[in-house]
Amino acid sequence: MLTIDSAAKSAYLVAALLFILALAGLSKHESAKLGNYFGIAGMGIALAATVVLAADHDIEPSGLGLLLGASVIGAAIGLWRARIVEMTGMPELIALLHSFVGLAAVLVGWNGYLHVEADPAGHEALRLDSAGLLGIHSAEVFIGIFIGAVTFAGSIVANLKLSARIRSSPLMLPGKNLLNIGALVGFVVLTVWFVTAPQLWQLVVVTVLALLLGWHLVASIGGGDMPVVVSMLNSYSGWAAAASGFLLENDLLIITGALVGSSGAYLSYIMCKAMNRSFVSVIAGGFGVEATAAETKDYGEHREINADQVAALLADADSVIVTPGYGMAVAQAQYGVAELTRRLREKGVNARFGIHPVAGRLPGHMNVLLAEARVPYDIVLEMDEINEEFADTSVVLVIGANDTVNPAASEDPASPIAGMPVLTVWEADNVIVFKRSMAPGYAGVQNPLFFRDNSAMLFGDAKDRIEDILRALPV
Repeated sequence: MLTIDSAAKSAYLVAALLFILALAGLSKHESAKLGNYFGIAGMGIALAATVVLAADHDIEPSGLGLLLGASVIGAAIGLWRARIVEMTGMPELIALLHSFVGLAAVLVGWNGYLHVEADPAGHEALRLDSAGLLGIHSAEVFIGIFIGAVTFAGSIVANLKLSARIRSSPLMLPGKNLLNIGALVGFVVLTVWFVTAPQLWQLVVVTVLALLLGWHLVASIGGGDMPVVVSMLNSYSGWAAAASGFLLENDLLIITGALVGSSGAYLSYIMCKAMNRSFVSVIAGGFGVEATAAETKDYGEHREINADQVAALLADADSVIVTPGYGMAVAQAQYGVAELTRRLREKGVNARFGIHPVAGRLPGHMNVLLAEARVPYDIVLEMDEINEEFADTSVVLVIGANDTVNPAASEDPASPIAGMPVLTVWEADNVIVFKRSMAPGYAGVQNPLFFRDNSAMLFGDAKDRIEDILRALPV
């Protein structure tokens, strides 16, 4: 006979399979929408199974009311934020969502301690006194709180950096790496101590220690690495969810947490490889350091150009490549850029897009913007596919990108971004850089591209300048 417990576990298994299908769908442009639907269905099934399971276990009416109320309030806030958030606000929103997962893991861990380690009756109720099971439970509590607190604090700092509420430059404390290592050693020592003799003060200390470590880890990372940070925090939030799953004996949380944790870690690895950085160096805040002596170098005078001149260049071009960055997202210029590309292709111009793996402030940010503007997938090329094409390109439009097109990465060993693979736009015949000013990029690094003989600056709001070019472009 099928019981409520077995039905709920079956529902959790179905939800887990849907989450796997969601990840598979999100890996390709063409199936991303279907992947989202799989994820929504999986979460709906998981939530419904949890409510039914709670009701079957004779939970108090007040507890069931809290569960349903929290679900309704959370859904309402989620729908509201989804409707009003701009694409430029997605990175900081995602960082904030990661913080909720971390906070939930901390609360679950503290709840586990108060109901088991701090309550002798809990040992007997859960039969944890035998075979060292209490020690396993204590380890789950301690590790879950540590991972959750690191995720929570780090995500809050990432949200503040991405929303420009605090400076994006890295915090450079003396001996910062020793501080991180010391915090990890302290965590290991406290974990062993807590497992052998659990006490409340140890839990307080590890919570504070993890919050400080999470804050320092992200605060010491420069703005140029923020896409990797978001991906890294995504991984942390997954492991925090998995830790909560072990504590709650919830298979779905374990599976889902492992999926999110492993996929986030792999994405971080891919992005670090694309930036020619080791994951450890990013965690240690080794990228995006304050400007070195090379930053004060005099590159000469820049050259300005107007929209009519750009339109004339495009009209005579055989091939055009657009390399977008976060500035395009801020200006909401993707629709005008899509229209410009369409008109150029209608005239027989080979117009395409070149996307750097860390363009924008979120993995895949530029791809989503262009898909939103209905740019065909087949003309949106990754850095490895497009870099060899720049030497044969008439005009490159750099729209809101900066660090990802900086030649100092390959030409200046003293540059903070030395060794980072970039889009080699300077190899084209003409480079038009859309910017509001001559200010450095998000990583705080000056870009010698702006001063090259084949480069020209088109100042102003990117959306307005694109519209000016469209009006001046011959029909």
